[in-house]
Amino acid sequence: MPYHKIFVAGHRGMVGSALLRQLAAADIGTAPKPEIVTRSRTELNLCDQSAVDAFFAAEKPDCVLFAAARVGGILANATYPAQFGYENTMMATNAIDAAYRQGVKRFLFLGSTCIYPRNAPQPMVESSLLSSPLETTNEAYALAKIMGLKLCQYYRQEYGVLFHSAMPTNLYGPGDNYHPENSHVIPGLIRRIDAAKRSGDETVRVWGSGTPRREFLHVDDLARALLHLIALPDPPDWVNVGSGTDLTIAELATKIASVVGYSGRVEQDLSKPDGTPVKRTDTTLINSTGWFPKIDLDEGLQSTYQAYLASSF
Repeated sequence: MPYHKIFVAGHRGMVGSALLRQLAAADIGTAPKPEIVTRSRTELNLCDQSAVDAFFAAEKPDCVLFAAARVGGILANATYPAQFGYENTMMATNAIDAAYRQGVKRFLFLGSTCIYPRNAPQPMVESSLLSSPLETTNEAYALAKIMGLKLCQYYRQEYGVLFHSAMPTNLYGPGDNYHPENSHVIPGLIRRIDAAKRSGDETVRVWGSGTPRREFLHVDDLARALLHLIALPDPPDWVNVGSGTDLTIAELATKIASVVGYSGRVEQDLSKPDGTPVKRTDTTLINSTGWFPKIDLDEGLQSTYQAYLASSF
């Protein structure tokens, strides 16, 4: 991986922070190690095409790890579809085009498995993309990510640049968003169940029926996967990154209650939406390149809860 300067876009987010940790720790095959370039949102607005052009012209990174995104859970996606669609599309298109014009050697775009159809056969394979309708609750975000993925594929096809994408499953770990309304499922459950324990509540309510099945991957495993992918001489245009195993939301809530030490009842709030009924990735393709996750869910939930306690109290 002969890179001299790597731009990590979205370095303050959960994925970007994990990438910085892995880049600092990893032996990535160059001496000296490549320079790592970052920009905060106030320093570089990725929705501003002229600002993005100027950044790439000035810095000239030879590798981009693009983890920048506007993200959120079911409620945030359903409430702000215009913002999610516009901002994620603009960030992707501006960065991909500027990177190509400034001679970037490698661009790895980070998407999400929400790009796959709501009723895609399970486990989801890469070829199921665009085969049927998307889940409506996060359609805007998914369409923006599909645009980024497809642009990388098209630029590679038309111009011969090594632009490619990774589609991670549901992520969790240090640096997650614990907002009471806009968080994803694991941080949302950790916050709610921990609060119930502290308040002595006899019950805690969990969104939906509890029957949807979800797959989870620790963010440090994802970061290792991304560094693995940029070391491959001929990576897939896009590839799933996941654990390959799933569980129900009710089972997940029970696990988190055990980690937190909450002894009350976990009840389902049937007035809230479930989202996609089943979502599990087929990881055959990335496993065939030699990558496998290292952190199992029980271990990951324990360390994530400890990180939550350390950062919140």
